[in-house]
Amino acid sequence: MSKARLVITAVVVEGRSQAEVARSYEVSKSWVSKLVARYREQGEAAFEPLSRRPKTSPTAIDAATVELIVRLRKQLSDQGLDAGPDTIAWHLHHHHSKTVSRATISRYLTRHGLVTPEPKKRPRSSYIRFQAALPNETWQADFTHYRLADGTDAEILTWLDDHSRYALSVTAWPRVTGPIVRDTFRQAVRDHGVPASTLTDNGMVFTTRLAGGRGGRNALEHELRRLHVTQKNSTPNHPTTCGKVERFQQTMKKWLRAQPAQPATIAGLQALIDRFVDAYNHRRPHRSLPHLATPAAVYDTRPKALPAGSRDPDTHTRVRHDRIDESGVVTLRIGGRLHHIGIGRTHARTHVILLVADLHVRVVAATTGELLRELTIDPTRDYQPQNRKKPPNP
Repeated sequence: MSKARLVITAVVVEGRSQAEVARSYEVSKSWVSKLVARYREQGEAAFEPLSRRPKTSPTAIDAATVELIVRLRKQLSDQGLDAGPDTIAWHLHHHHSKTVSRATISRYLTRHGLVTPEPKKRPRSSYIRFQAALPNETWQADFTHYRLADGTDAEILTWLDDHSRYALSVTAWPRVTGPIVRDTFRQAVRDHGVPASTLTDNGMVFTTRLAGGRGGRNALEHELRRLHVTQKNSTPNHPTTCGKVERFQQTMKKWLRAQPAQPATIAGLQALIDRFVDAYNHRRPHRSLPHLATPAAVYDTRPKALPAGSRDPDTHTRVRHDRIDESGVVTLRIGGRLHHIGIGRTHARTHVILLVADLHVRVVAATTGELLRELTIDPTRDYQPQNRKKPPNP
């Protein structure tokens, strides 16, 4: 018999006082009083355990926000774009001025049956990850197949920056050949500069190193040698080495297949690819980048790596992540001395990236890539003030 039933029986049936029953069963008098009152009101239902759920949830988001989360999930999924909690949170913050945590979004997506459990999926912690330290340090390349509306097969060749995931060149062809790989690389170099290295698989359009020495270097290998670019190739049967460009192609093809009008020509496919690349580089948050920045924000605002033959060995460059403090200042240590750089209270608590080349410093917003300040450090001063001209004295 439960203690609640014993207490009620002692008070109601035996007629003992509530104080005496509380002492006998070593419970509080208030609990006995509430229990008896509930029994007289509800009868036998008083013995059922009550829910511990709070009557109010002050931190719960409103119904309109929940509806917006569900709507964003559907819109992004229909467009073939990533629709995970991180991406939805980014859209809520940047387009709807609402801040909702990733865990909250995930919880409401699960409640609405919009999440498919994948218990057998390999955990992220099991992967060995690497990333180039600077843009243009490594370019990854690969090509993939896509079937046109008339049943014809096409191939899409991609050059992707390893550090920023910026899509440098994405082009459609009836068939990718060695000269096409070389020519698209040359065009990417004209648009974005010479990279320090490239990373590809062992396809014959990229390398002939597994061809047994027959035919010599191919078109791309000659071009890389001419520009002093280091060529790196994945180990055979290890496609995850080129995982960034592989993942990009998966995202791109998912978006392409979601388009209502499928292309029937190479030109039509290229037009769709150009639309996707513009959105991917400039208007889509990337979950692998700091603060879900766009690839363009990361690529355009950081110093570019150079081939080994063109580097200045006397220049010391580094990248530092920090956050502006409440007084609008960020710190940087140079030559063993800490310097305080004034940015402005307007940008307090903003996450920033400091791009340092000797004494030259650029401070950019980590999320948007906006240049907040550019200066040359005065090593004789601690505080580096902003260059504000005082108004003339009337």
